Amino acid sequence: MGTVTLGVSIAVPEPYGSFLQRQREGFGDLAAPGIPTHITLLPPTEVRTEALPGIERHLSEVAAGCRPFPLRLEGTGTFRPLSPVVYVKVTEGVTGCTALQARIRTASGPCARELQFPYHPHVTVAHGTDEESMDRAQAGLRDFCATWTISGFALYEQGPDAVWRLEREYPFGPQTAAVPRQAVDLSRPPAPSC
Repeated sequence: MGTVTLGVSIAVPEPYGSFLQRQREGFGDLAAPGIPTHITLLPPTEVRTEALPGIERHLSEVAAGCRPFPLRLEGTGTFRPLSPVVYVKVTEGVTGCTALQARIRTASGPCARELQFPYHPHVTVAHGTDEESMDRAQAGLRDFCATWTISGFALYEQGPDAVWRLEREYPFGPQTAAVPRQAVDLSRPPAPSC
């Protein structure tokens, strides 16, 4: 068999998602049309196709053990000069996103992997563009604000055309797994035993 490139993320809902995607395109980010607006939980990861059923079971189990939590995007930030990225900040829901990505990437699971940088939930609005465009992105969206309740996450696959396509959604709660588990409130810091 072969390999596929997967990613797991929280989709930014409408109307915010398409607004931020149009903004990203307007700032000259050439990859923007192929990347749905999102908060990354598992960055692009190459896996063998035969691992997909185990990955899907794992993601179902993670989602089954979670509860919805509030999220707020507000203002902008940048990873420059370390990385050519401007983003919209997650100002509420950071603890939930951090706990969720840790559960997805658990060392004992099929999505275990090291990150290049410490996890920092955000929504990219300019990546790899010239400095002037990144400055425009950072200034132009500094007053942006959006709130919603996260009720799940999704698995995406990157095609040969570099476009990310939705493969499956994973709503929070026991209906997503064969064996119901006690739901975890991700808006609170995890207990020390997690």
